[in-house]
Amino acid sequence: MNSICIATYNGEKYIHEQLSSILSQINIDDEVVISDDNSTDKTIEIIKSINDPRIRLIEGHFRNFTFNFENAIKHAKGEYIFLADQDDVWLPNKYTIILDSLKHYDLVCSNAIITDQNLNPIHSSFFQYYNSGSGKLKNIIKCTYCGACMAFNKKILHAIQPFPSTSIFGHDLWIGLIAESIGKVCFLNTPLILYRRHDSSLTSISNNLFTRSKRPLYIKIQSRISIIYHLIKFNIKHYLCKNL
Repeated sequence: MNSICIATYNGEKYIHEQLSSILSQINIDDEVVISDDNSTDKTIEIIKSINDPRIRLIEGHFRNFTFNFENAIKHAKGEYIFLADQDDVWLPNKYTIILDSLKHYDLVCSNAIITDQNLNPIHSSFFQYYNSGSGKLKNIIKCTYCGACMAFNKKILHAIQPFPSTSIFGHDLWIGLIAESIGKVCFLNTPLILYRRHDSSLTSISNNLFTRSKRPLYIKIQSRISIIYHLIKFNIKHYLCKNL
């Protein structure tokens, strides 16, 4: 069994399309763990209307997408964990291609086609647009991990929990840097999702460090100091546990 983890919040416009693209290619014994952050629209109603036993809906009240994702991940029971956003669409064979790569790596981050809200392509390669790739310093300066494109094994699942008790940096950066610290990471160049951007997206389409997110510059600086602190803390703890 494998787990697909989704964090939802007021995603009524796109969630059905995304779930259909996922359910059509995963196995009958897999699970789709959805953590909903107190949606006020028809998101929960739409999820329940699909009536698929593979869907496990957990309702909460986090007011933060990072902690919402952490909640979904915490409830995952699978051997491999896939992350998915509520508004994207999985391309055919994403599931099998990623599983094949996970035989050789602890975390796989696949490429994506960036689209507008109607799934019209804006850029054919997320990796090319954001200069994606591994490297701790590279990703601390500008995160090129995309949570919606990630999948990892139980080794990484256990290592990333609990998340740092801060929302100043994203879950994708945390997971990516921990995976680089203790395992093998692959950036798979094949685009396997349609990465939809729209007015409600948390990040904008920009490969510029200063304009990609809407946060003030001082918050961006604080977030980098914070991720360095938590990464050092994790690595000291991991070293001590391994050598004592």
